[in-house]
Amino acid sequence: MKTENSSQGLLLFWLTPTQKFALGTLKIREIVPFTKLTPMPDSAPSIIGAANIRGTTMPVIDMAAAVGARGLSGDEAKAGYIVITDCQRKTVGFLVRALDRISEKSWREIEAPPKSLGRNACVTGVTRVEDQLVQVIDVEHIFSVIYGAEEVQASENLRPEQAARLQALNILVVDDSSVARKQLSDALDYLGIGYRMTANGQTALDIMRESAASGSPIDLLVSDIEMPGLDGYELAFAVRDEPALAKAYIILHTSISSEISVSQAHQVGANEALTKFDVNELVQAMLRGSGEA
Repeated sequence: MKTENSSQGLLLFWLTPTQKFALGTLKIREIVPFTKLTPMPDSAPSIIGAANIRGTTMPVIDMAAAVGARGLSGDEAKAGYIVITDCQRKTVGFLVRALDRISEKSWREIEAPPKSLGRNACVTGVTRVEDQLVQVIDVEHIFSVIYGAEEVQASENLRPEQAARLQALNILVVDDSSVARKQLSDALDYLGIGYRMTANGQTALDIMRESAASGSPIDLLVSDIEMPGLDGYELAFAVRDEPALAKAYIILHTSISSEISVSQAHQVGANEALTKFDVNELVQAMLRGSGEA
């Protein structure tokens, strides 16, 4: 079995006159020209109002301001576009200065942000298009800053027999977003579930190989989908392709609210695909992975 080269579209756009940014097209529902906004009192500074688009009212975030650049104002804003995203169970519009194009990219062509960018947690990866650096936005981080940390505690504790089933498993969690890793670790720690965690798909695959070789294979893999380097689709495909790893129960855990992502997750061998972030849904999936009917 040959691992597929996972690719997706990246919408390229401008937030400043000189720097190009990107969002994965799977996160994007629609793009519309700037429209009239209704003020939202007491909202975060980067939320510039609410728009009603095709019967759906949503907050509109000035993405330039959200990533720490100078926000758009006046004629700049009116000349811009609103990128409507469906991410983390939220419908939100992002105002951008100008659109560029859609570029087809493999996640293997997207790298972790270089140290030269400093600690800009709003960027989850970088790539080059026509030799120009493009920064890929971390929407989860923007949401965490604007809306605060999501509640991660389960509504009820595990029953003793459920906890025992999960505690007996070798669990590996992989996500490139520091926000998602914090949410996942808080939830699992609260429930007393042991796990290993990494930020990189290739490292996760290496850990699984090492664990299998040592006689303690990973039983349950919880992985993000969109990650620089080896993404979640390719990771799941690679795991299923290696007999020593293939028995792992795979849960792909993604911020993308998309039937397409769920369908593709099943095609590459994942047992389940969940939209972030509902602790109880994740725990129930993990229990199914433990063999609980």
